[in-house]
Amino acid sequence: MEELPLSRAFTLIEPGPVVLITTNDGTADNVMTVTWTMVTGFAPTFAIATGPWNYSYRALRDTRECVLAIPAADLLDTAIGIGTCSGADTDKFAKFPLTRAKARHVRAPLIRECLGQIECRVTDIVEQHNIVVLEGLAAWFDPAREEQRLIHAVGNGTFVADGERFDRREMMRSKLPDGV
Repeated sequence: MEELPLSRAFTLIEPGPVVLITTNDGTADNVMTVTWTMVTGFAPTFAIATGPWNYSYRALRDTRECVLAIPAADLLDTAIGIGTCSGADTDKFAKFPLTRAKARHVRAPLIRECLGQIECRVTDIVEQHNIVVLEGLAAWFDPAREEQRLIHAVGNGTFVADGERFDRREMMRSKLPDGV
């Protein structure tokens, strides 16, 4: 084995798929890319890492709502492009070919091109760790989408996409909570 710098240890346990976070600050929609996401259990509770350095943070803090839009691998370059410009000076919905759709519970829009969407309410902001905790209000999935592989950031400018899935539901049935 080769030693890995401790500062790069997070690349061994990347947290979850790349997501696009949509917000609406009361006047305009925005979208940002987040590469650190996680579920907090079997309840529809999620966490993302972001802070005041991101233009969308103010809308998250003030409106306490957003949409987690999950792009598939065919949207990798779009997700990177969104993440490399700021909503402070760029209308990202105009710059990137994204189609807004009305959400049911929040003002932030869904993105039609994404594989999945989760409408969320902000329930906590842990400033010490730059973590925003979200409660899911509604979820959407597009099973007709041809590309369904999720994107994962490795942390050094490289990404991987989900590959083959292994179905072990029957083997685990007695160990899973109801409804999973």
